[in-house]
Amino acid sequence: MSFLEQTFDFILTTDRCLMTNHHGKEFLGFLGTGPAVGVPEAVWKWLACPKMKVDDLGRPEQAPYGMRKVEAKLIDEGFKAAIIDPDHLDRHLKYAKALMFSHHDYFAFGPPSSTWWGITKKEPINYKSFQALISKPEIQEAKKRGMKILVGGPSTWQWLWREDMIEKVGVDTLVDGEGEKVVVKLAQMILDNEPLPKYVYVSGDDVPDIDDISEIKGASVNGMIEIMRGCARSCRFCSVTIRPTRYYPLEKIEKELQTNVRAGVRHGVVHSDDVLFYGAVGIYPRPEPLIKLHTLVKKYYKTIAWSHASLAAIRYSEEKYGLISKLGEIIFDDEQRYLGVEVGIETGSVKLAKEIMPAKSAPYKPEEYPEIVEEAFKIMHENKIIPAGTMIVGLPEETEDDVYRTIELVDNLRPYRSILVPMFFVPMGFFKNRDWFTRVKLSEAHIELYRKVFWHDVYWAEDIINSFYMKGPVYMPVRFALKLFLRFAKKKMREVEKWLENQLKA
Repeated sequence: MSFLEQTFDFILTTDRCLMTNHHGKEFLGFLGTGPAVGVPEAVWKWLACPKMKVDDLGRPEQAPYGMRKVEAKLIDEGFKAAIIDPDHLDRHLKYAKALMFSHHDYFAFGPPSSTWWGITKKEPINYKSFQALISKPEIQEAKKRGMKILVGGPSTWQWLWREDMIEKVGVDTLVDGEGEKVVVKLAQMILDNEPLPKYVYVSGDDVPDIDDISEIKGASVNGMIEIMRGCARSCRFCSVTIRPTRYYPLEKIEKELQTNVRAGVRHGVVHSDDVLFYGAVGIYPRPEPLIKLHTLVKKYYKTIAWSHASLAAIRYSEEKYGLISKLGEIIFDDEQRYLGVEVGIETGSVKLAKEIMPAKSAPYKPEEYPEIVEEAFKIMHENKIIPAGTMIVGLPEETEDDVYRTIELVDNLRPYRSILVPMFFVPMGFFKNRDWFTRVKLSEAHIELYRKVFWHDVYWAEDIINSFYMKGPVYMPVRFALKLFLRFAKKKMREVEKWLENQLKA
Protein backbone atom coordinates (compact mmCIF):
# COMPACT_ATOMS: atom_id res chain seq x y z
CA MET A 1 0.00 0.00 0.00
CA SER A 2 1.44 3.40 -0.98
CA PHE A 3 1.62 6.31 1.39
CA LEU A 4 -1.11 8.17 -0.52
CA GLU A 5 -3.46 5.27 0.22
CA GLN A 6 -2.74 5.76 3.95
CA THR A 7 -3.41 9.49 4.23
CA PHE A 8 -5.87 10.89 6.74
CA ASP A 9 -8.40 13.70 6.44
CA PHE A 10 -8.31 14.41 10.17
CA ILE A 11 -5.05 14.57 12.11
CA LEU A 12 -5.04 14.71 15.91
CA THR A 13 -1.91 15.75 17.78
CA THR A 14 -0.45 17.44 20.83
CA ASP A 15 2.99 18.49 22.00
CA ARG A 16 5.72 16.29 23.46
CA CYS A 17 4.74 16.92 27.09
CA LEU A 18 1.58 14.90 26.49
CA MET A 19 2.65 12.65 23.60
CA THR A 20 4.81 10.57 25.95
CA ASN A 21 4.35 7.91 28.61
CA HIS A 22 6.71 9.52 31.17
CA HIS A 23 8.84 6.34 31.36
CA GLY A 24 5.70 4.45 32.32
CA LYS A 25 5.33 6.51 35.52
CA GLU A 26 2.39 8.90 35.25
CA PHE A 27 3.47 11.00 38.23
CA LEU A 28 6.68 12.03 36.43
CA GLY A 29 4.45 13.98 34.06
CA PHE A 30 4.10 16.65 36.76
CA LEU A 31 7.72 17.62 36.05
CA GLY A 32 6.59 18.83 32.63
CA THR A 33 4.39 21.46 34.28
CA GLY A 34 7.44 23.29 35.65
CA PRO A 35 10.69 24.78 34.35
CA ALA A 36 13.94 22.85 34.54
CA VAL A 37 15.28 23.18 38.09
CA GLY A 38 18.75 22.06 39.11
CA VAL A 39 19.45 20.07 35.94
CA PRO A 40 19.82 21.01 32.24
CA GLU A 41 16.51 21.48 30.39
CA ALA A 42 17.28 18.54 28.09
CA VAL A 43 17.62 16.24 31.12
CA TRP A 44 14.43 17.63 32.66
CA LYS A 45 12.52 17.01 29.44
CA TRP A 46 13.94 13.50 29.20
CA LEU A 47 12.74 12.82 32.75
CA ALA A 48 9.27 14.26 32.19
CA CYS A 49 8.48 13.54 28.54
CA PRO A 50 10.72 11.12 26.63
CA LYS A 51 9.83 10.57 22.98
CA MET A 52 7.24 7.96 22.11
CA LYS A 53 7.88 5.09 19.73
CA VAL A 54 5.94 5.42 16.47
CA ASP A 55 5.02 3.18 13.54
CA ASP A 56 5.98 3.76 9.90
CA LEU A 57 3.26 6.40 9.54
CA GLY A 58 4.27 8.34 12.64
CA ARG A 59 1.38 7.04 14.75
CA PRO A 60 2.47 6.75 18.41
CA GLU A 61 2.38 3.42 20.22
CA GLN A 62 0.52 5.15 23.04
CA ALA A 63 -1.46 8.39 22.91
CA PRO A 64 -3.38 10.53 25.43
CA TYR A 65 -6.63 8.86 26.38
CA GLY A 66 -8.94 11.75 25.51
CA MET A 67 -7.46 11.98 22.02
CA ARG A 68 -7.92 8.23 21.60
CA LYS A 69 -11.63 8.66 22.36
CA VAL A 70 -12.09 11.35 19.69
CA GLU A 71 -10.01 9.38 17.17
CA ALA A 72 -12.15 6.29 17.84
CA LYS A 73 -15.41 8.21 17.41
CA LEU A 74 -14.31 9.64 14.07
CA ILE A 75 -13.21 6.21 12.84
CA ASP A 76 -16.46 4.60 13.98
CA GLU A 77 -18.41 7.24 12.05
CA GLY A 78 -16.48 6.47 8.88
CA PHE A 79 -13.95 9.31 8.80
CA LYS A 80 -10.25 8.82 7.96
CA ALA A 81 -8.62 9.96 11.18
CA ALA A 82 -5.42 9.24 13.10
CA ILE A 83 -3.33 10.53 15.96
CA ILE A 84 0.11 11.55 14.69
CA ASP A 85 3.22 12.23 16.78
CA PRO A 86 4.22 15.94 16.66
CA ASP A 87 7.58 15.08 15.10
CA HIS A 88 5.89 13.37 12.14
CA LEU A 89 3.26 15.90 11.08
CA ASP A 90 4.93 17.24 7.94
CA ARG A 91 4.06 14.53 5.41
CA HIS A 92 0.48 14.18 6.72
CA LEU A 93 -0.48 17.85 6.78
CA LYS A 94 0.06 18.04 3.01
CA TYR A 95 -3.13 16.00 2.61
CA ALA A 96 -5.12 16.68 5.80
CA LYS A 97 -8.37 18.61 5.78
CA ALA A 98 -8.20 19.39 9.49
CA LEU A 99 -5.69 19.41 12.33
CA MET A 100 -7.12 18.85 15.80
CA PHE A 101 -5.22 19.92 18.92
CA SER A 102 -5.88 18.65 22.42
CA HIS A 103 -4.14 19.56 25.66
CA HIS A 104 -4.48 19.60 29.44
CA ASP A 105 -2.80 22.99 29.77
CA TYR A 106 -2.29 24.90 26.49
CA PHE A 107 -0.83 28.10 27.93
CA ALA A 108 0.29 26.89 31.38
CA PHE A 109 -2.65 28.56 33.15
CA GLY A 110 -3.46 25.28 34.91
CA PRO A 111 -2.83 24.93 38.67
CA PRO A 112 0.54 23.11 38.62
CA SER A 113 2.00 25.16 35.77
CA SER A 114 0.86 28.57 36.98
CA THR A 115 2.20 27.76 40.45
CA TRP A 116 5.66 26.86 39.13
CA TRP A 117 5.63 29.86 36.79
CA GLY A 118 4.54 32.26 39.52
CA ILE A 119 7.21 31.14 41.98
CA THR A 120 10.18 30.69 39.63
CA LYS A 121 9.25 33.39 37.07
CA LYS A 122 10.36 30.92 34.39
CA GLU A 123 8.26 29.47 31.56
CA PRO A 124 7.20 25.87 32.29
CA ILE A 125 8.34 23.13 29.96
CA ASN A 126 4.77 22.38 28.80
CA TYR A 127 4.25 26.02 27.77
CA LYS A 128 7.47 26.08 25.76
CA SER A 129 6.68 22.70 24.25
CA PHE A 130 3.24 23.74 22.97
CA GLN A 131 4.61 27.02 21.63
CA ALA A 132 7.20 25.02 19.67
CA LEU A 133 4.45 22.83 18.23
CA ILE A 134 2.21 25.63 16.98
CA SER A 135 5.24 27.40 15.51
CA LYS A 136 6.02 24.52 13.15
CA PRO A 137 6.16 25.91 9.59
CA GLU A 138 4.35 22.88 8.17
CA ILE A 139 1.25 23.81 10.17
CA GLN A 140 1.13 27.34 8.79
CA GLU A 141 1.83 26.11 5.27
CA ALA A 142 -1.08 23.66 5.50
CA LYS A 143 -3.27 26.39 6.93
CA LYS A 144 -2.56 28.56 3.89
CA ARG A 145 -3.69 25.67 1.69
CA GLY A 146 -7.06 25.65 3.44
CA MET A 147 -6.59 23.14 6.25
CA LYS A 148 -8.86 23.83 9.24
CA ILE A 149 -7.57 23.94 12.82
CA LEU A 150 -9.77 22.78 15.68
CA VAL A 151 -8.94 23.02 19.38
CA GLY A 152 -10.39 20.83 22.13
CA GLY A 153 -9.58 19.15 25.40
CA PRO A 154 -10.00 20.12 29.07
CA SER A 155 -8.06 23.38 28.76
CA THR A 156 -9.88 24.85 25.76
CA TRP A 157 -11.03 27.67 28.05
CA GLN A 158 -7.46 29.00 28.12
CA TRP A 159 -7.73 30.17 24.50
CA LEU A 160 -10.45 32.60 25.60
CA TRP A 161 -7.79 34.27 27.77
CA ARG A 162 -5.38 34.33 24.80
CA GLU A 163 -7.51 35.54 21.92
CA ASP A 164 -4.34 36.82 20.25
CA MET A 165 -3.22 33.21 19.86
CA ILE A 166 -6.49 32.23 18.18
CA GLU A 167 -5.68 34.65 15.36
CA LYS A 168 -1.96 33.91 15.32
CA VAL A 169 -2.40 30.13 15.00
CA GLY A 170 -5.46 30.43 12.77
CA VAL A 171 -7.85 28.44 14.94
CA ASP A 172 -11.18 27.89 13.20
CA THR A 173 -13.19 26.31 16.03
CA LEU A 174 -12.86 25.93 19.80
CA VAL A 175 -14.68 22.94 21.30
CA ASP A 176 -15.25 23.38 25.03
CA GLY A 177 -16.50 20.19 26.70
CA GLU A 178 -16.93 16.51 25.90
CA GLY A 179 -16.41 16.27 22.16
CA GLU A 180 -17.67 12.91 20.91
CA LYS A 181 -20.97 14.17 19.47
CA VAL A 182 -19.94 17.60 18.24
CA VAL A 183 -16.70 16.48 16.55
CA VAL A 184 -18.67 14.28 14.15
CA LYS A 185 -20.80 17.23 13.09
CA LEU A 186 -17.76 19.46 12.65
CA ALA A 187 -15.90 16.82 10.64
CA GLN A 188 -18.81 16.49 8.21
CA MET A 189 -19.08 20.27 7.90
CA ILE A 190 -15.38 20.38 6.96
CA LEU A 191 -15.82 17.71 4.27
CA ASP A 192 -18.87 19.59 2.96
CA ASN A 193 -16.99 22.92 2.92
CA GLU A 194 -19.51 24.51 5.28
CA PRO A 195 -18.54 27.47 7.49
CA LEU A 196 -17.52 26.44 11.00
CA PRO A 197 -18.64 28.00 14.29
CA LYS A 198 -15.88 29.84 16.13
CA TYR A 199 -16.84 28.39 19.51
CA VAL A 200 -18.87 25.36 20.58
CA TYR A 201 -19.77 24.84 24.23
CA VAL A 202 -20.98 21.37 25.22
CA SER A 203 -23.35 21.86 28.14
CA GLY A 204 -24.35 19.21 30.65
CA ASP A 205 -27.49 18.56 28.60
CA ASP A 206 -25.48 17.95 25.41
CA VAL A 207 -22.84 15.51 26.68
CA PRO A 208 -22.65 12.10 24.98
CA ASP A 209 -24.51 9.15 26.41
CA ILE A 210 -22.61 5.93 27.10
CA ASP A 211 -23.64 4.59 23.67
CA ASP A 212 -22.18 7.72 22.01
CA ILE A 213 -18.73 7.11 23.53
CA SER A 214 -16.52 4.89 21.37
CA GLU A 215 -13.95 2.44 22.73
CA ILE A 216 -10.35 3.38 21.98
CA LYS A 217 -8.71 1.80 18.90
CA GLY A 218 -5.06 2.14 20.01
CA ALA A 219 -3.14 2.03 23.26
CA SER A 220 -3.57 4.92 25.67
CA VAL A 221 -0.72 6.56 27.58
CA ASN A 222 0.19 4.34 30.50
CA GLY A 223 -2.80 2.15 29.85
CA MET A 224 -5.36 4.67 31.08
CA ILE A 225 -8.95 3.46 30.90
CA GLU A 226 -12.01 5.46 31.85
CA ILE A 227 -14.69 3.90 34.09
CA MET A 228 -17.20 6.75 34.38
CA ARG A 229 -17.77 10.45 33.75
CA GLY A 230 -19.10 13.15 36.05
CA CYS A 231 -19.01 13.68 39.81
CA ALA A 232 -21.74 14.24 42.39
CA ARG A 233 -19.71 16.38 44.81
CA SER A 234 -20.60 19.75 43.19
CA CYS A 235 -17.49 21.64 44.33
CA ARG A 236 -17.75 25.25 43.15
CA PHE A 237 -14.20 25.41 41.72
CA CYS A 238 -14.54 22.29 39.52
CA SER A 239 -16.00 22.02 36.00
CA VAL A 240 -16.57 18.24 36.17
CA THR A 241 -19.56 18.61 38.48
CA ILE A 242 -21.48 20.43 35.75
CA ARG A 243 -21.73 17.16 33.80
CA PRO A 244 -24.07 14.24 34.59
CA THR A 245 -22.71 11.01 36.05
CA ARG A 246 -22.41 8.07 33.64
CA TYR A 247 -20.98 4.64 34.52
CA TYR A 248 -19.27 2.45 31.92
CA PRO A 249 -20.48 -1.17 31.97
CA LEU A 250 -17.75 -3.71 32.66
CA GLU A 251 -17.99 -5.02 29.09
CA LYS A 252 -17.06 -1.60 27.71
CA ILE A 253 -14.16 -1.27 30.15
CA GLU A 254 -12.91 -4.74 29.23
CA LYS A 255 -12.72 -3.88 25.53
CA GLU A 256 -10.35 -1.00 26.27
CA LEU A 257 -8.27 -3.16 28.60
CA GLN A 258 -7.93 -5.68 25.79
CA THR A 259 -6.89 -2.95 23.33
CA ASN A 260 -4.06 -1.86 25.61
CA VAL A 261 -2.91 -5.40 26.36
CA ARG A 262 -2.82 -6.27 22.64
CA ALA A 263 -0.44 -3.32 22.23
CA GLY A 264 1.80 -4.67 24.97
CA VAL A 265 0.64 -2.28 27.71
CA ARG A 266 0.27 -4.24 30.97
CA HIS A 267 0.36 -1.41 33.50
CA GLY A 268 -2.49 1.09 33.66
CA VAL A 269 -4.38 3.93 35.29
CA VAL A 270 -8.04 3.56 36.28
CA HIS A 271 -9.54 6.96 35.52
CA SER A 272 -12.48 8.71 37.11
CA ASP A 273 -12.91 11.98 38.92
CA ASP A 274 -13.47 9.70 41.91
CA VAL A 275 -12.71 6.03 41.35
CA LEU A 276 -14.62 5.04 44.50
CA PHE A 277 -17.80 6.51 43.01
CA TYR A 278 -17.95 3.76 40.37
CA GLY A 279 -21.36 2.12 40.81
CA ALA A 280 -22.13 4.33 43.79
CA VAL A 281 -25.53 5.41 45.02
CA GLY A 282 -25.11 9.18 44.97
CA ILE A 283 -21.97 9.84 47.04
CA TYR A 284 -22.13 6.48 48.85
CA PRO A 285 -19.57 3.95 47.55
CA ARG A 286 -20.73 0.35 47.11
CA PRO A 287 -18.37 -2.61 47.52
CA GLU A 288 -19.77 -4.94 44.85
CA PRO A 289 -19.19 -2.79 41.72
CA LEU A 290 -15.71 -1.77 42.90
CA ILE A 291 -14.65 -5.32 43.71
CA LYS A 292 -15.87 -6.52 40.31
CA LEU A 293 -14.12 -3.62 38.59
CA HIS A 294 -10.76 -4.21 40.24
CA THR A 295 -10.95 -7.95 39.73
CA LEU A 296 -11.48 -7.30 36.02
CA VAL A 297 -8.68 -4.73 35.71
CA LYS A 298 -6.15 -6.92 37.53
CA LYS A 299 -7.03 -9.76 35.18
CA TYR A 300 -5.37 -7.71 32.42
CA TYR A 301 -2.94 -5.32 34.14
CA LYS A 302 0.06 -6.27 36.26
CA THR A 303 -0.08 -2.97 38.13
CA ILE A 304 -2.64 -0.20 38.38
CA ALA A 305 -3.03 3.32 39.75
CA TRP A 306 -6.10 5.41 40.46
CA SER A 307 -6.31 8.80 38.74
CA HIS A 308 -8.39 10.39 41.51
CA ALA A 309 -10.26 9.50 44.69
CA SER A 310 -12.02 11.65 47.27
CA LEU A 311 -10.84 11.58 50.86
CA ALA A 312 -14.34 11.31 52.31
CA ALA A 313 -15.04 8.28 50.10
CA ILE A 314 -11.79 6.64 51.22
CA ARG A 315 -12.66 7.08 54.88
CA TYR A 316 -16.33 6.09 54.47
CA SER A 317 -15.68 3.00 52.36
CA GLU A 318 -13.06 1.70 54.81
CA GLU A 319 -15.02 2.48 57.97
CA LYS A 320 -18.30 1.15 56.57
CA TYR A 321 -17.13 -1.89 54.61
CA GLY A 322 -13.37 -2.32 55.11
CA LEU A 323 -13.37 -1.73 51.35
CA ILE A 324 -9.92 -0.17 50.95
CA SER A 325 -8.40 -3.22 52.65
CA LYS A 326 -10.47 -5.58 50.48
CA LEU A 327 -9.42 -3.80 47.28
CA GLY A 328 -5.82 -4.04 48.45
CA GLU A 329 -6.18 -7.84 48.59
CA ILE A 330 -7.10 -7.73 44.88
CA ILE A 331 -4.54 -5.12 43.81
CA PHE A 332 -1.38 -6.11 45.66
CA ASP A 333 0.58 -9.16 44.58
CA ASP A 334 4.09 -10.09 43.47
CA GLU A 335 3.85 -7.52 40.65
CA GLN A 336 2.43 -4.58 42.63
CA ARG A 337 3.54 -3.30 46.03
CA TYR A 338 1.83 0.11 46.22
CA LEU A 339 -0.98 2.13 44.62
CA GLY A 340 -0.67 5.76 43.50
CA VAL A 341 -3.59 8.20 43.45
CA GLU A 342 -4.28 11.93 43.27
CA VAL A 343 -6.53 13.29 46.02
CA GLY A 344 -7.88 16.80 46.43
CA ILE A 345 -7.22 18.18 49.91
CA GLU A 346 -7.91 21.75 48.73
CA THR A 347 -7.79 23.39 52.18
CA GLY A 348 -7.44 22.79 55.90
CA SER A 349 -9.95 25.56 56.67
CA VAL A 350 -13.39 24.47 57.81
CA LYS A 351 -14.74 27.87 56.81
CA LEU A 352 -13.56 27.53 53.22
CA ALA A 353 -14.66 23.89 53.05
CA LYS A 354 -18.19 24.93 53.98
CA GLU A 355 -18.22 27.82 51.50
CA ILE A 356 -16.77 26.28 48.34
CA MET A 357 -17.13 22.50 48.69
CA PRO A 358 -19.85 21.63 51.23
CA ALA A 359 -20.37 18.16 49.69
CA LYS A 360 -16.64 17.33 49.65
CA SER A 361 -16.92 15.94 53.17
CA ALA A 362 -20.18 14.03 52.63
CA PRO A 363 -21.45 11.83 54.16
CA TYR A 364 -19.59 13.51 57.03
CA LYS A 365 -20.16 17.10 58.18
CA PRO A 366 -18.09 19.94 56.66
CA GLU A 367 -16.99 20.85 60.20
CA GLU A 368 -15.16 17.51 60.30
CA TYR A 369 -13.22 18.10 57.11
CA PRO A 370 -9.65 18.34 58.53
CA GLU A 371 -10.30 15.18 60.54
CA ILE A 372 -11.62 13.46 57.39
CA VAL A 373 -8.38 14.32 55.57
CA GLU A 374 -6.20 12.99 58.38
CA GLU A 375 -8.18 9.78 58.76
CA ALA A 376 -8.12 9.14 55.01
CA PHE A 377 -4.35 9.70 54.87
CA LYS A 378 -3.90 7.29 57.77
CA ILE A 379 -5.99 4.67 55.96
CA MET A 380 -3.97 5.12 52.77
CA HIS A 381 -0.66 4.93 54.64
CA GLU A 382 -1.70 1.67 56.31
CA ASN A 383 -2.87 0.22 53.00
CA LYS A 384 0.20 1.09 50.86
CA ILE A 385 -1.60 3.81 48.91
CA ILE A 386 0.62 6.81 48.08
CA PRO A 387 -1.41 9.97 47.48
CA ALA A 388 -0.45 13.16 45.69
CA GLY A 389 -2.55 15.59 47.70
CA THR A 390 -3.38 18.83 45.90
CA MET A 391 -4.24 22.04 47.76
CA ILE A 392 -5.62 25.34 46.43
CA VAL A 393 -3.83 28.56 47.38
CA GLY A 394 -5.40 31.97 46.79
CA LEU A 395 -9.11 31.16 46.65
CA PRO A 396 -11.25 34.32 46.32
CA GLU A 397 -12.61 33.96 49.89
CA GLU A 398 -9.25 32.97 51.44
CA THR A 399 -7.97 34.80 54.54
CA GLU A 400 -4.62 34.46 56.30
CA ASP A 401 -6.28 32.39 59.01
CA ASP A 402 -7.47 29.94 56.35
CA VAL A 403 -3.87 29.50 55.19
CA TYR A 404 -2.70 28.83 58.75
CA ARG A 405 -5.41 26.19 59.13
CA THR A 406 -3.95 24.50 56.05
CA ILE A 407 -0.45 24.74 57.53
CA GLU A 408 -1.76 23.05 60.67
CA LEU A 409 -3.21 20.26 58.53
CA VAL A 410 0.13 19.80 56.73
CA ASP A 411 1.81 19.36 60.12
CA ASN A 412 -0.75 16.73 61.06
CA LEU A 413 -0.15 14.82 57.80
CA ARG A 414 3.59 14.47 58.35
CA PRO A 415 3.36 10.84 59.64
CA TYR A 416 1.70 9.66 56.44
CA ARG A 417 3.52 8.75 53.23
CA SER A 418 2.43 11.28 50.62
CA ILE A 419 3.39 14.10 48.29
CA LEU A 420 1.60 17.41 48.86
CA VAL A 421 1.09 19.87 46.00
CA PRO A 422 -0.18 23.39 46.82
CA MET A 423 -1.37 25.09 43.64
CA PHE A 424 -2.55 28.61 42.86
CA PHE A 425 -6.29 28.97 42.37
CA VAL A 426 -7.40 28.86 38.74
CA PRO A 427 -10.95 29.97 37.85
CA MET A 428 -12.85 26.91 36.69
CA GLY A 429 -16.36 25.67 37.41
CA PHE A 430 -18.52 28.35 39.06
CA PHE A 431 -15.40 30.49 39.67
CA LYS A 432 -14.60 30.73 35.97
CA ASN A 433 -14.86 34.51 35.76
CA ARG A 434 -13.09 35.36 39.03
CA ASP A 435 -9.71 37.06 39.31
CA TRP A 436 -6.81 34.86 40.26
CA PHE A 437 -3.06 34.76 40.77
CA THR A 438 -1.99 35.79 37.27
CA ARG A 439 0.34 38.07 39.19
CA VAL A 440 1.43 36.10 42.20
CA LYS A 441 1.35 37.85 45.57
CA LEU A 442 2.46 35.47 48.29
CA SER A 443 1.83 36.42 51.91
CA GLU A 444 4.03 35.31 54.80
CA ALA A 445 1.46 32.60 55.50
CA HIS A 446 1.71 31.32 51.92
CA ILE A 447 5.50 31.22 52.16
CA GLU A 448 5.30 29.26 55.40
CA LEU A 449 2.85 26.84 53.81
CA TYR A 450 5.16 26.21 50.87
CA ARG A 451 8.12 25.76 53.23
CA LYS A 452 6.24 23.18 55.31
CA VAL A 453 5.09 21.34 52.20
CA PHE A 454 8.60 21.30 50.76
CA TRP A 455 10.14 19.52 53.75
CA HIS A 456 7.19 17.13 53.96
CA ASP A 457 7.63 16.23 50.29
CA VAL A 458 11.40 15.85 50.41
CA TYR A 459 11.14 13.55 53.42
CA TRP A 460 8.58 11.27 51.82
CA ALA A 461 9.95 11.51 48.26
CA GLU A 462 13.22 9.99 49.42
CA ASP A 463 11.33 7.24 51.22
CA ILE A 464 9.14 6.53 48.17
CA ILE A 465 12.10 6.41 45.77
CA ASN A 466 14.07 4.12 48.06
CA SER A 467 11.21 1.84 49.07
CA PHE A 468 8.72 1.71 46.21
CA TYR A 469 9.45 3.67 43.06
CA MET A 470 11.10 2.51 39.85
CA LYS A 471 12.78 -0.64 41.06
CA GLY A 472 15.12 -2.47 38.71
CA PRO A 473 18.26 -1.58 36.73
CA VAL A 474 16.35 -0.15 33.77
CA TYR A 475 15.20 2.77 35.95
CA MET A 476 18.58 3.50 37.54
CA PRO A 477 19.25 6.65 35.44
CA VAL A 478 15.82 8.08 36.32
CA ARG A 479 16.24 7.28 40.02
CA PHE A 480 19.71 8.85 40.01
CA ALA A 481 18.39 12.02 38.34
CA LEU A 482 15.51 12.29 40.83
CA LYS A 483 17.85 11.89 43.79
CA LEU A 484 20.20 14.48 42.32
CA PHE A 485 17.31 16.90 41.95
CA LEU A 486 16.20 16.33 45.57
CA ARG A 487 19.72 16.97 46.81
CA PHE A 488 19.87 20.23 44.83
CA ALA A 489 16.39 21.27 46.00
CA LYS A 490 17.24 20.75 49.69
CA LYS A 491 20.40 22.83 49.33
CA LYS A 492 18.49 25.67 47.64
CA MET A 493 15.70 25.60 50.24
CA ARG A 494 18.22 25.91 53.10
CA GLU A 495 19.65 28.97 51.32
CA VAL A 496 16.15 30.45 50.94
CA GLU A 497 15.34 29.79 54.60
CA LYS A 498 18.56 31.50 55.70
CA TRP A 499 17.76 34.50 53.48
CA LEU A 500 14.22 34.74 54.91
CA GLU A 501 15.59 34.55 58.46
CA ASN A 502 17.97 37.44 57.75
CA GLN A 503 15.14 39.45 56.19
CA LEU A 504 13.02 39.03 59.32
CA LYS A 505 15.94 40.16 61.53
CA ALA A 506 16.58 43.24 59.42
